[in-house]
Formats: sequence, C-alpha cells, structure tokens
Amino acid sequence: MHAKDLIQAYYDAFNAGDMAAFLDLLTDDVAHDINQGERQVGKAAFADFMAHMNRCYRERLEELVVLVHPSGERAAAEFVVHGDYLATDEGLPEARGQHYVLPAGAFFTLRDGKVARISNYYNLNDWLAQVGATPP
Repeated sequence: MHAKDLIQAYYDAFNAGDMAAFLDLLTDDVAHDINQGERQVGKAAFADFMAHMNRCYRERLEELVVLVHPSGERAAAEFVVHGDYLATDEGLPEARGQHYVLPAGAFFTLRDGKVARISNYYNLNDWLAQVGATPP
C-alpha cells in the first residue's frame, strides 16, 4: 500500500470506529507519542489507549491533508477534530458532553506497509477553553 493510502486508511478506520482495522494498520512495536504526554510502545498499549479515548471522547477527523516524504518512510497529516467530551478523563475538567473543534496534526514513521510511529499534536489550552476550563 502506498504511504498516502496507508495514512488515509488509518484515518478512515478511525472515523468509522473500526478499531480492528485501525489496529491492523500498526506494527506490533508501534511507538505512540501522546500529545503533551509519554511515549507508549506496542500495539496492546495503543489498543488500551484507544479504548480509554473512545470511552471519554467521540471524535471525527475532517479536512484531512496528508503529506508523504518521497522515501515513503515518513508522513504527516493535518486535520480538524470535531469531538464531544463524553466522560471525565482523569486530571481534566468534568465532562458534560461539551463539543469542540480543534486543529491537530500527526507525524508518522512507516515500515513494511504499516504505521511504526505516530506522534499527535494539538493545542491543549485551546481544548481546555472549549470545554469550559481555564487553561493553566
């Protein structure tokens, strides 16, 4: 699969809520850099992260733009997150079903037709303001 098609499939699976297809696009040793957080390694850790996210948030990613390095080994994506904050996430404000719209981006390392690293970035202070919290 071409790198751009891989990233498109990754986000298509995410938007469809098809976690089996989503996780199938990852290497077993995938590295996941969480926005303003730690690096987690492994498909099982990523699956646990996604289970937590799907409990706390309902998100759809729109306006996707994918850029691929000519080598096909790296890619970047820019998109807009349209989400609802469903259940209070530990250390964050109380969830009351708040809706948010948030520009975001991600960087990828690709290997053997799968995602080997993903690093997500968004403005946490913007999200906090949208869900009714005072940013630090």
